[in-house]
Amino acid sequence: MTEFGLYLAKKSINKAEVSRRTGISKSRISQLSSNPNAKLRAKELYIISLAIDIDPCEVLKEIFVDVKLS
Repeated sequence: MTEFGLYLAKKSINKAEVSRRTGISKSRISQLSSNPNAKLRAKELYIISLAIDIDPCEVLKEIFVDVKLS
């Protein structure tokens, strides 16, 4: 599972509902949740954040926790 998938699970967010509210396909949401090679686009992150009523910055901080300046 990806960090994004873990975040959705931790927050008990229904992926089908996210898909319905955002227009992002269920298969894309599943891919982002389970495939570590899937790349989450900024627009997808933003629209998903709006749909789940969570600040996009909070989502970014949670799913990219390992990203640091070198």
